[in-house]
Amino acid sequence: MGYDTIPYEKRIRENIRNYTLSNLYDMAIVRKYLGNLAEALKINVLLTDRHGEKEVVIGDGFVGFHPDVVEQPGRKLRVRERTIGHLYVKYLAQNEDKALTDDLLDGTVAILGRLGEEAYLHRESSIYLEELERQVEDRNHIVSHNEREDVLTGVFNSIYFENRMKLIDRSEVIPVAVLNVNINDWKFVNDHFGDEESDRLIRVVADIIKQEARADFVIGRIDGDVFGVLIPMAEEGEGEDYMERIRQRCLDFEDAILAPSVAVGMVYKTNIEQTLQERLSDAEYEMFNNKFEIKNAPGYRERLEKCLNK
Repeated sequence: MGYDTIPYEKRIRENIRNYTLSNLYDMAIVRKYLGNLAEALKINVLLTDRHGEKEVVIGDGFVGFHPDVVEQPGRKLRVRERTIGHLYVKYLAQNEDKALTDDLLDGTVAILGRLGEEAYLHRESSIYLEELERQVEDRNHIVSHNEREDVLTGVFNSIYFENRMKLIDRSEVIPVAVLNVNINDWKFVNDHFGDEESDRLIRVVADIIKQEARADFVIGRIDGDVFGVLIPMAEEGEGEDYMERIRQRCLDFEDAILAPSVAVGMVYKTNIEQTLQERLSDAEYEMFNNKFEIKNAPGYRERLEKCLNK
């Protein structure tokens, strides 16, 4: 059954049953952590999969032990409300503070559950989005390379960028950082130096946007001097950091003519009921606020017009 026939939330709810501990964790790291924990707390530790198969054994206390995950499940390791493992503990004679040990073990199970959930959601979202893209390609909804690329800058053109927004909307992946990037005073360069230099300004800014982006960023030229950027599954602060890097790279660029500057507006899509087109419009509003601040800042005009005084 294709991914597009199964709602994303249903996939997330049901597919966890197909995952094992090794799908979600680097078991070498888990083994080392549990070993250190066992040594510090003076305990033996056994981690099994959901069916009771032994995955990590620390100490000799579980020799001959056959886990009964139904009647004696130990501490259940759960991800998305599904049990994916069981943690068993045997206390050594020199263990002096059982209550503290229990608290630390409960915390370990909670942390592993949270890390497993993050790994699961990231992997499922990536698989889901990739499958949607393949289906779109199979149905000829994705145009050829030449038709999707903006010739001047090498980023996506506005039509293909819009298609990608719809695709991500369908995937129900959140959060998505949405940026509107507008070149300040492109017309000034065009009026004073012509098409060649104003085109070069667009290419310079496009290159900065691309160079500061990760491979999974979606970048499009959505108007003559305007770019859109989407960051699917954006981490906290990632969009803000990216926005500041773009601004600073533009300010650091200097040559005989160009003094690039960009106004950037950014918002997040955090609700699957929202559309990226709506959030891009909100980002445009934020961009205009930023543009007003930049163009009225001390030194802006002097930097822009420095080449006229030579």
